[in-house]
Amino acid sequence: MRPVTKHAVPPAGDICRLPAVELAHRIRQRQLSVREVVSAFLDRIEAVNPLVNAIVSLRERTDILAEADNADDYLARGGETGSLFGLPIAIKDLALTKGLRTTFGSPIFADFVPDTDDFFVERIRKAGAIIIGKTNVPEFGLGSNTYNPVLGPTLNAFDPALTAGGSSGGAAVALALDMLPVADGSDFGGSLRNPAAYNNVYGFRPSQGLVPAGPDIDVFHSQMGVEGPMGRSVRDIALLLDEQAGYHPQAPLSHAKEGSFLDGLRTKASGGRVAWLGDLGGHLPTEPGVIDLCEAALARFADASFHSEKLVPDVDFEALWQAFVTLRQASSGCGLKAHYDDPAKRKLLKPEAVWEVEQAMRLTAPQIHAATVRRTSWHRTLLSLFERFDLVALPTAQVFPFDVTTHWPDKVAGLTMDSYHRWMQVSAFATLGGCPALNVPAGFDAKGRPMGTQLIGRPRGDLGVLKAGAAYEATLPWPAGAA
Repeated sequence: MRPVTKHAVPPAGDICRLPAVELAHRIRQRQLSVREVVSAFLDRIEAVNPLVNAIVSLRERTDILAEADNADDYLARGGETGSLFGLPIAIKDLALTKGLRTTFGSPIFADFVPDTDDFFVERIRKAGAIIIGKTNVPEFGLGSNTYNPVLGPTLNAFDPALTAGGSSGGAAVALALDMLPVADGSDFGGSLRNPAAYNNVYGFRPSQGLVPAGPDIDVFHSQMGVEGPMGRSVRDIALLLDEQAGYHPQAPLSHAKEGSFLDGLRTKASGGRVAWLGDLGGHLPTEPGVIDLCEAALARFADASFHSEKLVPDVDFEALWQAFVTLRQASSGCGLKAHYDDPAKRKLLKPEAVWEVEQAMRLTAPQIHAATVRRTSWHRTLLSLFERFDLVALPTAQVFPFDVTTHWPDKVAGLTMDSYHRWMQVSAFATLGGCPALNVPAGFDAKGRPMGTQLIGRPRGDLGVLKAGAAYEATLPWPAGAA
C-alpha cells in the first residue's frame, strides 16, 4: 500500500526505491557500482523533475558520471569509504556549495557561485557523497511555500495544484518522488518539518547546536535556525545526521555528538508517555481534519507502547508567539538589512523580506530582552513536562497543503492571519525550546492531502526522538513517499 501521486510519473526503479542505508551498504560491498546508482537517480530526475521543479542548478550529467567513475575506481583500489560514499545528494539552495550556484531563491544571488562550503556540506563531501545540484527554496527561506522569481515554484509530490511547503520544499518533493536517496534541510519556523508533512516523508530538526551552522558573519546571536536531515525513513535520517552533527571550532554554540545515531537505532525504543498538545485547547486555529489525523496517528503509536495524554500547559501562548516573532525579526530581519539598505536590491526583495527588515528596525533592546526572557520561561516549562513525559506531540502544520498560487493562507478556521507566518505558529514551540523535533507522516485526508505529526523531545535528546520515530514508523500501514 502506497499513497498515489496525481503526477503522471513512471514507477521508480528498484535502485531508487532502496533506502539510503541499504544503497550505501551495497556500494561498499561492490554489489552496486556508484555509476549504476548515480545513473539510476539521474534518470529518475530526468523523468520526474520537469513535473515538479524540486531539483535546481543540476550539474552536467557527464561531469557527475565522471565523478561516479572516479569513486568506483577508488573503491576498486581498496580506498577507505565514508558512510555516504557514492550517494547522489542535492543540497538545499540556502546552503553554500563550493563551485555550484547558490541563489537563496533571490534574484540578488541569481548568478552567485560560492568559493566555500557550509560546514555540513563540507562534511557531506568528506563522507563520500556526490553533490549533483541543489533543491529549491522560497526566497531567503521565508514562508512555507517553495516558490521564487529565479527558479519558479516547486509542486507538491502528490498533487500539482498544491504547495510543497517550505522552505525545504524541493528536498521533500525530491525524496517523496525517489529523485534522491536522502536530503538535507534547515529549520527556523518549521522549514524541515512542514514540507516533510506535506509530502509524506520524515524531517528532523536537531537540538540546538548539534549541527554546526556556518560559516557566517554572526556565530553567537542567530541560533534558532538549524540544519538537519530529511529522509524516507528514520534510519536514513540517522545516516545523514551522523555526518552533519558534531562540534566545529568556528561554530562556538555547537557541541559534540555522543556516538552514532544510526548505531543507536539498533536498540529499539521500549515505549513511553506522550503529552498531546493538540490545538492548545483551541488557541491554535486548525483546518478541519488535521487534529483527527494526528490523533489517529497517536492511536497507532500506542501499538508501539507510546501512550498519549491530552495536555494544555498553563502558558500565555500569544505572548510566546510574539516572542518568537521578535526574535525572528532580530535575526532574519537584521540579516537581510544590508540588501534592504541598497535601493536597487530592495526592489528585488519579496514583501515578506521587506516586512521582516522594517519590523526589525523598530525593535528596541528591551523588547528583544523581554522576548529572550519569555523564551527562557518556555524552556523551563518544557523541562518540567519532560520530567513526566518522554515526548511532546503537536500537529506539524495547522492547514493541509494549499493551492500553490496562494503565497500563504490569510485565514485559518475563519481566523485572519496577521503575518505571512502566523499560520505556522505550531512550529515555533520546538524552535523556542531548542528541542529536537521529528515530523512523522500522519496520513491523508479525503482529498488525498498529506499531514504530519511532530514528535518533540527534551533538549539534546535527539537519539530518543529518533528511536521513538522508528517505533512509530514500524506501525505505519504505508511507506514514505509517493507512487
